[in-house]
Amino acid sequence: MQNTNANPEKRLSIPNTKVANDANVTTGNASAKRGQEMSKLKEFTVQSARPLPVVVLADVSGSMSTDGKIQALNLAVREMIESFKDESDLRAEIQVCAITFGGQSSIRLPLCRAQDASWTDLGANGGTPMGQAFGLARDLIEDRKAVPSRAYRPTLVLVSDGQPTDEWKAPLEALLKSERGGKAFRMALAIGADADHGVLQAFLGKPEAHVFRADEASQIRKFFQLVTMSVSMRSRSTNPNVAPSVTAPNNGWDL
Repeated sequence: MQNTNANPEKRLSIPNTKVANDANVTTGNASAKRGQEMSKLKEFTVQSARPLPVVVLADVSGSMSTDGKIQALNLAVREMIESFKDESDLRAEIQVCAITFGGQSSIRLPLCRAQDASWTDLGANGGTPMGQAFGLARDLIEDRKAVPSRAYRPTLVLVSDGQPTDEWKAPLEALLKSERGGKAFRMALAIGADADHGVLQAFLGKPEAHVFRADEASQIRKFFQLVTMSVSMRSRSTNPNVAPSVTAPNNGWDL
């Protein structure tokens, strides 16, 4: 009789163990599922941020070495990049590039995420090969590997205190007639009285567009603050392909 009573007790313990195991399996599956869902969410977040390129075409010719202009330019671009690093939006990822022209044109800061950008101060020397810079800008923004098709319309920023010393009309025309160059948002700054307003106006491509003017080196910084505000507003908007209206603080074009 004792053996008969013992067997039911053993049989009763078996279902309890099975229930515990089933509960552990259920809990494990739920945790794995939540992990997969979080992973998919993170993947979607990364993929949903579309590149918003900002390309600066900066005059670093010999004339920029006077009156503190090159120092002001270095400070202004560095501050702009640092401000972009503070921007975080699931819709747009700000990217920056700097093309310089002084003696020769070159890409001094390759296009990269603002978060990864590091600015090295520039010197100033040589002539003003602005046409070469236009060609580099066109090649960059039309390169689908560098700027994918899903990218937002780029912002092109031209800063100069003089006149081009190379052939610039054909390269500028090619830039403005290119698919992305024609659609790009463009801003231009004339520094000092010797800046060629005609070339800067041609770069903007629209008669109603205005060239900003800086008579003092300190005003270069104000211009780049406007650039920063314009790009930041785009990155936060529901449609970053629409540019906000940006004017100088005094509602004019003299900074």
